[in-house]
Amino acid sequence: MNTAIAAIVLTKDEEKHIVRCLQSLDGVCDEVFVVDSFSTDRTCELAENMGARVCRHPWKNYAEQFNWALARCPAKAEWIWRVDADEYLEGDIGKAVKSAISQRGSDVNGIYVRKRIDFMGRPLRHGGWYPSYHLKVFRKGHAACESRWMDEHIRLFDGDTITVKEGNQVDANLNDLTWWTGKHNGYASREMLDTLLTEYGLDDRAGAVKPAFWGTEDQRKRWLKMKYVKAPLFVRPFANFFFRYVLKAGFLDGKEGFVWHILQGFWYRMLVDAKIFELKKRCGWDREAIVAEVRRLAK
Repeated sequence: MNTAIAAIVLTKDEEKHIVRCLQSLDGVCDEVFVVDSFSTDRTCELAENMGARVCRHPWKNYAEQFNWALARCPAKAEWIWRVDADEYLEGDIGKAVKSAISQRGSDVNGIYVRKRIDFMGRPLRHGGWYPSYHLKVFRKGHAACESRWMDEHIRLFDGDTITVKEGNQVDANLNDLTWWTGKHNGYASREMLDTLLTEYGLDDRAGAVKPAFWGTEDQRKRWLKMKYVKAPLFVRPFANFFFRYVLKAGFLDGKEGFVWHILQGFWYRMLVDAKIFELKKRCGWDREAIVAEVRRLAK
């Protein structure tokens, strides 16, 4: 049975993270493809020095870039591992995934792995953020990234999945809060677009994860997201913060957790709502004008 794995890593000015990321893949992934959107730092040089195969392609959004990489990177491995440049593999996750692939049933085409987020140097273990399982490893030709502007998941075309609970795929960005808030301002614009596409029934993109409370973790998250979209504007950020920080005990992650939940759980969600409010007001609250503007932005 072919157990070879090819990692796909998307980059843009990731010299702070790329060496750490690629070092963690050593001995786990047989091939590493770095798809760079024209970095201006030493990302490509460092990746090539680490033995990765580097190519460049202009950026539109994560989903299109990843699917371009799937179609164009000449991977010989049967399995693909989606790894972001600011992530790294920790513990026995690589060994466990290799073992799972070798022992899997013939109908298994995807593997969920455990993800952990570190913020300001602290692992976030509460607030519903951990443990969290994501479909990161899949058989080539049996999955792709769903076409969304934000919150994109890998979607299997066929077959079953299994879950590996050893080790972590750690998301630990080393940039400061000025960078973080700027990045999330851009995220909020994309989140606004996805939210409005859903709200106005315009989300007919092919290959989307189907919402289902009793489905996979990705399907359950999408179901909850659909409920969130239907909640009142400006009320839902407060509800999200209260749910995660209080009910899901996010307060146990100390000062770093407090900053995270204020910024990610409240400020970011409020910014999305404010951008939705701004667009609707600019369109005079006219449904046809709003729909036309959303379609224009989604092109």
